[in-house]
Parts: sequence; structure tokens; C-alpha cells
Amino acid sequence: MASSVPIADKKNFVRWFLKNFQLKRRECVWILNYLLSNDELLKNIHFVEEAHYCPRAIVMSSVDSNGVPFRFYKGNIMTSDAEKSFHDLRLYPNEDMYIQLNFPNVPPNQLYLAVLEENPYIPKDLNPNEKDRLIAEEILKTSMLTFQEEKLLREIDEALDQGNKEKFLELSNLLQALKETSKH
Repeated sequence: MASSVPIADKKNFVRWFLKNFQLKRRECVWILNYLLSNDELLKNIHFVEEAHYCPRAIVMSSVDSNGVPFRFYKGNIMTSDAEKSFHDLRLYPNEDMYIQLNFPNVPPNQLYLAVLEENPYIPKDLNPNEKDRLIAEEILKTSMLTFQEEKLLREIDEALDQGNKEKFLELSNLLQALKETSKH
């Protein structure tokens, strides 16, 4: 998988990350610094989410995240031995490596968004598909219309209780218009 993310963007992000976050394992700092020193290797590095689905991946976490301190995945093997991943990076610099960094990211940092790639290995059933998205939108639309209708009905009741004919007619027209739009 050829990366569409420029090496300069990856370097800027890794530098920013190292400057702003302390990692749970010091070996992670060594690995990230090694990436910074090797442009050829950096070409094959992909920053993704849910890296454990990838055939070759590293997961690292900052001290202020809930993620595991370190994991290296290769095929069906998973280890917390950072030296194995470093050795693998040196032996196979031309193979794609997927890296997941767990750190507080709200709001998302622009440098991170610039390097974040879609994970091609996430199982399709984990990605919300278009049908699910449309169903969720329809539920949200129906809920909003129901809420607006109930609110207008309460306001109409209040206008009737107060004998406010003008407000009653205005709110009744709004309710009628809302019912018309909900049919479409």
C-alpha cells in the first residue's frame, strides 16, 4: 500500500507527538525517533485506528490514555516486546507497518488528521454501512419531529389556557406545517 501521506507531514506529526505526550514505555520513544531518522522506512508507515486488525502493526499509548502501553502484531502473533518490533522494522523496512497511537485527541489535532489513514483491514461488519447510516438518520429525524410536535402541542395548550387566540392560531399553523413536512 503506497502511502499518500507526505513524509514531511508524518515527521511533523511524530515530532509534535513526542514533544506533547509522554509514552507509557520508553522504547516507544526510541521507535518513533528511529522512524524520524529513516525516510525510506517512513514511506511504509501508516497511522491508523484499530491497528490490531492489520497484518503488521504497533500500538503505543501515552500515559494519559487508557490504551495498552505497547503491542506489536505480526500475522497471528502479538507481543508486548518492543525490541521485537524494532528488530522487525530494521529487517523489513519495505513492508507496510500500521501504527496506532493512543492519546487524548479531543478536539482532533490537525497534524494527526493530516497523517491518519483509513485502515484497510477493519472487518466490513465493524464499519457502519450506508444502510445503517440511513436508518439512524431516519430515527433521528422522526425523534426530532415528535419532539417538535409535542412542544407545539404543549404551547397550544398554554395558549388555550390563557385565552390567547392569536398565539393559538399561530401555533396551530406551525403544527399543521410541521405535519405537512413530516409526510415528505
